[in-house]
Amino acid sequence: MEITRINPAQLHEPPGYHHVTIVEAGRTAYLAGQCPIGPDGQLVGPEDLGAQIGQVAANALTALTAAGAQPRHVVRSVVYVVSSDREVLAEAWQRLTASAIGPAFTSASTLLGVAQLGFPGQLVEVDLTAALPQPR
Repeated sequence: MEITRINPAQLHEPPGYHHVTIVEAGRTAYLAGQCPIGPDGQLVGPEDLGAQIGQVAANALTALTAAGAQPRHVVRSVVYVVSSDREVLAEAWQRLTASAIGPAFTSASTLLGVAQLGFPGQLVEVDLTAALPQPR
């Protein structure tokens, strides 16, 4: 499987992600939005962005691994953060790109500030699509 990431010269220089991700034919995994829910089914760190990002990263890594993928196989990400404050959005982006799933965010990515997410106290959710490597 080949994944090519490009930034056309006619577009602005993105801060860490690529404008276009091209995947040669193969298998694809679409992950459900990964929430900051622990193995016990409870929200981790209500109103604590750092704790929630840690749990989201752990959950995403578990889901990717179950699909036979790694963060570097992610070809599309959407990050939802409950905030309209650009500094909070930037903090969330920086924490995610520095996390165990950081390589996932070098592909085509979108960062959105939203009014609310599905669970009371939830501040972040990550939606990932991965191009799966061929089975050995």
